[in-house]
Amino acid sequence: MSPARLLSLLVLLCTASGDTGPWDLPGSRAEVYKTAGEHSLHLYRYHPDRQTEKAPAIVFFFGGGWTGGTPEQFEHQCRYLASRGMVAITAEYRVASRHGAKALECVLDAKSAVRWIRRNADRLKVDPDRIAASGGSAGGHIAACTGLIRGIEERDEDLTVLSRPDAMILFNPVLVLAPFEGVPARSAEWEERMERRLGIAPRNLSPVHHVRPHAPPTLVLHGTADATVPHLTAEVFERTMLEKGNRCVLQSYEGASHGFFNFGRGDNRHFRRTLKAVDRFLVDLGYLDGPNRVDAYLEEHPPVR
Repeated sequence: MSPARLLSLLVLLCTASGDTGPWDLPGSRAEVYKTAGEHSLHLYRYHPDRQTEKAPAIVFFFGGGWTGGTPEQFEHQCRYLASRGMVAITAEYRVASRHGAKALECVLDAKSAVRWIRRNADRLKVDPDRIAASGGSAGGHIAACTGLIRGIEERDEDLTVLSRPDAMILFNPVLVLAPFEGVPARSAEWEERMERRLGIAPRNLSPVHHVRPHAPPTLVLHGTADATVPHLTAEVFERTMLEKGNRCVLQSYEGASHGFFNFGRGDNRHFRRTLKAVDRFLVDLGYLDGPNRVDAYLEEHPPVR
C-alpha cells in the first residue's frame, strides 16, 4: 500500500468514529446554513461584545483532506477575532468520512456558507462587502475556491447573492491540483487518484489555474518544511496572483510543518505569530483597527496540557 493511501485510510479511521456534529463550541451561536440531502450543516458564530453596528465577518473551514476534521479547529481564531470586533464563524461542511462527500461537494458547501452569510447580513449585523473566507489545508483549498473559481454553485440557491468573499486568509492551503508551470509534474496515476477524490477533473478545482485580475486580496501562511502541501506551491500561487495584478502576501515560516498554526501546537509560538499576521492583514484591509491583542488573548486562554 502506498504511503498516500495509508495516510488517507488513517485519516478516515480517525475521523469516522464519534464526531458527527453538531459540535459543542462554548460561546458560539449554532445555526443550520444548508441542508444537503439528509444532512444539516451548521455554522458557529462568535460576535463581538455589545455589537451595535455592522461588522466585517470571517468564515473558517477546517482541514482534514476533504475526509475529516471538525469546526473546532478554528475556535480560538474565531474567539480572538470576535474580541477584535469581527463576526467570526467556523463552518461545518460535508466530508468523505461522515457524508461520503467528494471535494467538489466541500467546495459547494463553502460557497453556500459565504452566500448564507451575505444573504443574512442584516440579521447578523455583518457588512456584506467585508466578508473574508479562511481555512487550513483542505479547508484553505475550499476557501480559495470560493474566491477564485466561477461556475461551481448550488443550483437551488439564489445566485444573485454572491458566494465570492472579499478577502482570503489561507493556512497551508492546497492550491495546485493539476500540472502548472514551476511545479513538478505528478504521475498519471496520481492525477487519476486525485480525480476520484475530487469528484471532478483536478484542474477544475485547482485554485492557481483560476487566478484572474481583481481576485480578492489574499494572505497565505505557509511553513517551509511542509511535507504535505509543499511550500513551493504557495510561492507559485503568490507569483501568479501578483502577475495578474492582485494583492497577495505569502508569509513563510522557516522550518514549520503542516498544521503548524493550530492552537495548542507546541508552545503556541506559531499560533501567536500567524494570528498576529492575520490581525495585521485585516488592519491593512480596514477590517480591524488599533493594535493587536494576541499576547493578552493567549494569557487569558492557555492551552490545555
